[in-house]
Amino acid sequence: MALTHFDAKGDAHMVDVSGKPVTARIAIARGHISMAPQTYDIVSEGRAKKGDVLGVARLAGIMGAKRTPELIPLCHPLPITRAAVELTLDPDLPGVQIEATVATTGQTGVEMEALTAVSVAALTVYDMVKAADKTMQIGGIRVVLKDGGKSGRHEAP
Repeated sequence: MALTHFDAKGDAHMVDVSGKPVTARIAIARGHISMAPQTYDIVSEGRAKKGDVLGVARLAGIMGAKRTPELIPLCHPLPITRAAVELTLDPDLPGVQIEATVATTGQTGVEMEALTAVSVAALTVYDMVKAADKTMQIGGIRVVLKDGGKSGRHEAP
């Protein structure tokens, strides 16, 4: 399978989507941030010195989705019609599960926007409680659903 972000000479380029039909597209990505039990308690009890960790991370994730083309060089700027980020406390990690849903009506998909939303939300959680725990780990970031366009629907197993 040929990589679409490289031309015949092997140079990186932005994919021409002008001939693609405009369709409804959606992507859902997930990831998590694990932390020490004491840090989890700080987040879950709302005792972080910087404020509402989950609320700020949710907004940061939404902002990240909207600014993806500024961060990923070959991403198309898209009219995002939906960007939702859910952060769920998970005592079994311990930590936070993060899910981002991004939608558009356009000529290319929003997988990168969903992945960026999850990443930025996780980084924001890290930033807000790093004074309490420098051993936090961000992981498992992946697309779990992509729908729309020529390739249709894909769900991660």
